Amino acid sequence: MDVARKIKTKVSAGFKMRGLILRPDASRYLVEALESVNASELDDIIEKVLDAVEKQPLSSSMIELSVVEIAVQDCTQSCDETIDNVFNIIGAFDVPRYIYSVERKKFVPISMTSHSAPSLCGLAKDKAELFRERYTILQQRIHRHQLFTPPAIGAAVEEGQNKFQLKTIEALLGSTSKLGEVIVLGMVTQMKEGKFFLEDPSGTVQLDMSKAQFHNGLYTESCFVLAEGWYEDSVFHVNGFGFPPTEPSSGTRAYYGNLNFFGGPSTTSVKASAKLKQLEEENEDAMFVIVSDVWLDSVEVMEKLNIMFSGYASMPPTCFILCGNFSSAPYGKTQIKSLKESLKALADAICAYPSIHNSCRFVFVPGPEDPGPGTILPRPPLADHITEEFRQRVPFSVFTTNPCRIQYCSQEIVVIREDLVNKMCRNCVRLPSNNLDIPNHFVKTILSQGHLTPLPLYVSPVFWAYDYSLRVYPVPDVIVFADKYDPFSIKNTDCLCVNPGSFPRSGFTFKVYYPSSRTVEDSKLQGL
Repeated sequence: MDVARKIKTKVSAGFKMRGLILRPDASRYLVEALESVNASELDDIIEKVLDAVEKQPLSSSMIELSVVEIAVQDCTQSCDETIDNVFNIIGAFDVPRYIYSVERKKFVPISMTSHSAPSLCGLAKDKAELFRERYTILQQRIHRHQLFTPPAIGAAVEEGQNKFQLKTIEALLGSTSKLGEVIVLGMVTQMKEGKFFLEDPSGTVQLDMSKAQFHNGLYTESCFVLAEGWYEDSVFHVNGFGFPPTEPSSGTRAYYGNLNFFGGPSTTSVKASAKLKQLEEENEDAMFVIVSDVWLDSVEVMEKLNIMFSGYASMPPTCFILCGNFSSAPYGKTQIKSLKESLKALADAICAYPSIHNSCRFVFVPGPEDPGPGTILPRPPLADHITEEFRQRVPFSVFTTNPCRIQYCSQEIVVIREDLVNKMCRNCVRLPSNNLDIPNHFVKTILSQGHLTPLPLYVSPVFWAYDYSLRVYPVPDVIVFADKYDPFSIKNTDCLCVNPGSFPRSGFTFKVYYPSSRTVEDSKLQGL
C-alpha cells in the first residue's frame, strides 16, 4: 500500500505542476499501471506519460480516464515499431507543428484535431505569428547557450568567461540616458528607404551601422541578429553584428527529449531507436544519388541519365533524389503536355534497367519554374494528372513537395530546391569581404537562423500559416540545397550541407550520399 501511495503522490504532483488534475478513475488506472515500474525509472516514466497526455487535444484541465489510457499505450509502444518504416518521405504540409511555450519552457504540439488545419490563404495574425515564432525559437536557444546563461549564485566565473545579458528594444526605448555595451536580439528591417531598424516583439529602434563590424554570415533583411552597441537619442549605434549561436541536434534533444519534431509515422524521434541506428550502420551499400535541374526535355540530359542508370545497374542506389526544374524553359500553354511526354521518356529509360526499376526509389522535388502555384513555398507536388502514367509504370516513385523531408533509419534529411545563395547575396545589408567563402557564410546563416529562407517575404514568399515547415530546428543530419550555385559540401554543427549544383549547367555534376558513413562523394558524368 505504501508503494501505491508514493506513486499516487508523485503522479498528482507531476500533473499539478503542469496545471492538470486527474479524475479519480484515471488516477487509479495510472497508479496501477506504474506499480510494476522500477523505482529508479518512475520519475522519467511519469514525465513521458505527462508529455503523451499534453500531445492530445485537451478540452479542459480535468484529465479523463480515456486520455490517460491513450498516453500509457503511447509510452509502452517501443520506438522500434518504426523498423517497418526505414524510409519515409514527409511532405511539407505533413510536418508536425510545435510552438514554444514561454510559460512552460517547452515545445507544445498543435494538434490538427483541436485546431482547424491552417489555410493557404493565411490571416493577418498568421503573418505576425510567423516572425514571433522565429524570434521565440532563437531566443530560447540563446538563453541556454553558455555565454548567456547566468552563473549560479556563489559560483566563481572563470577568467575570460564573460556572461552577456540580452536586452529588449522596449528596455532601450524606456531609457532616458545613454546605455553602453548593450546586446539585443532582433530582426533587421528597412522601414524607410535607406534606413535600417531592429525589431523585436516589444518594439523597433533605428540603427546606425556606420561603424558596425559584421561577423561571418550573410546579413539580409528579415534575418535575426545579435546587435552589440550603445543607445542614445532614440538611435542604437551598432559596434558589431553576430548571428545567434547554433546548437547541435544532440544538444536540443538533451533538453527536450524524444519529441518527433521532424515528422513521419514514429510517435517519438527515430534518433532514439537503437535498431534503426544498427540497420543504418550495417547497410554500407545504401546510397542516395542527388541530381538538380533534371531537364527532361533536353536530349543531352536524357543521354546522361541513361549513362547514369547503366552505370548504377549493377549496384542500384537506395534512392534517386531528382530536383526540378524538369523543363529547360517555361513553355506556356504546352508546358504540361511537354512535361508528360518527358516523364514518359524517363519511365522508358528506367524500365530499360530492371535492377533499378525494381529496387530504387525515385523522389521528385519540383523547382520554381515547374507547373504549379507560382514561387511561394512550401510548394505542392507536381499535379497528379501530370505524373499519373509515370507513377503507374515506376511504382517506387514519389512526387513530393518543395521543400520535403526524408527519414532514413535514424537520419533526418531535408531537401529544398530554391536558388537561395544568389537571393541572399543580392539582399545582404553588407556583403562579406571574403567573397570566395560564400558557401560557408550561407550555411552558417541558415543554421543560425534555424530556417531555410531567412529573407523578406517579398523576396522569398511563404504561405504564412505553413512557415513552420521551413524550420531546420532541431538541426537535421543533412540539408540538400538544390541550388544553381557552384556545388559544395560543408559540415557545420553536426549537419552536412550539400549542393549538387545544376546538372546541365555545371558539366553534369551530381552528389552521392552514403548514410552509413555520413559522407558525400562528388560525381561527374564524362562525355561519351
